[in-house]
Amino acid sequence: MSNDQQYGGHGGQPYDPPAYDPNAYDPSVTQTWEGQTWDTTYQPAVQPREQPQAYGYEYAAAQQQPYAPEQYSQPQAYPRPQAYAQDPYPRPQPPAVEPEPDPGPAYSSPTTSGNTRITDAQRARAEGRSPIIEPGMRPAALTAVLGLLLAGGAALGSYGLLLPLVALQGLTAAGWFRLNGMWPARQGIALAFLGGLVADAALLATGREHTAPAILGTLGVWVLLCLVLQLRSHADPDERMYGLMATVASAALTVLAAGHLGAEPDAVVAGAAAVAAAVLARALPLPGPVSLVVSLLAAAGAGIAAGALTGMGASGALLGLASGVCALVGLRAASYDYPSRFVHMTAGVALPLTAAAPAVYLLGRALV
Repeated sequence: MSNDQQYGGHGGQPYDPPAYDPNAYDPSVTQTWEGQTWDTTYQPAVQPREQPQAYGYEYAAAQQQPYAPEQYSQPQAYPRPQAYAQDPYPRPQPPAVEPEPDPGPAYSSPTTSGNTRITDAQRARAEGRSPIIEPGMRPAALTAVLGLLLAGGAALGSYGLLLPLVALQGLTAAGWFRLNGMWPARQGIALAFLGGLVADAALLATGREHTAPAILGTLGVWVLLCLVLQLRSHADPDERMYGLMATVASAALTVLAAGHLGAEPDAVVAGAAAVAAAVLARALPLPGPVSLVVSLLAAAGAGIAAGALTGMGASGALLGLASGVCALVGLRAASYDYPSRFVHMTAGVALPLTAAAPAVYLLGRALV
């Protein structure tokens, strides 16, 4: 063995290993942190920094108070409302609803789609009053004018009667649907009016002696058409049944109005004059029972006068009285449930003359 190997290769000096140091770094030992730990419970009060006087904001109140997480400093130039200061997440408020102006005595427009406004009849029911509202003098005057046109047309002949009769049928078809609260109902109105025109054409083609078969045949065909129309509807079953009944009733009334065309001309003159007198007397401002008696007396008197002109004689009084009763029934129907200006100017004008058509036809054949 050489000297270098014996003495560690340090120039002949013996090798002396260093003394053991416990603090010396040992890579095999895990490093630990021996400093102060982080205390998460201690939060020093932080003073807000000075804010420049920019944009006109003032922070004097915020500088004097310590910072708190729940409070928010707000510049005085844009103060927050009290509601937003209490609730950091305010909910949007609904817009204020302005009260609707009083519509006055004007009638409303009820529909099957659910109008929020109530009609005068519904208001009367809620207040315990009668829902009957008479059409008044203006519809009565129009009924009288139309009745006189029917009487004059009947004196001229069948084709002279046709023009006022078509106007009567159009008012009947439109007024009945509106009377039942169904609007718009263009298909039903057009179907009912077309039924009246077909009945008129059948009467002109077959003659006055075949009035009953022409009217009943047209009515049967139109009831079938009304069924087909409602079966094709996509509405609810209850609404379809309601529409079917209204359409059938409107078509039936419009077709029955053609009875004036099939009746005797003298009977048409007396009946139309009696209806005109009855509705005018009914529109007078009289007590209920007195108005009813006066209306019937006026109808009978008009029948007598018309009978004297046409040669019917005293039998015109009976025809006039019967026509007056039918006219008051039609006027009563036009005054109930859903009265409006449109109803009064259509159904209120047409229903008295339409309701009197069967009496004019039947009594005319028996008395003339």
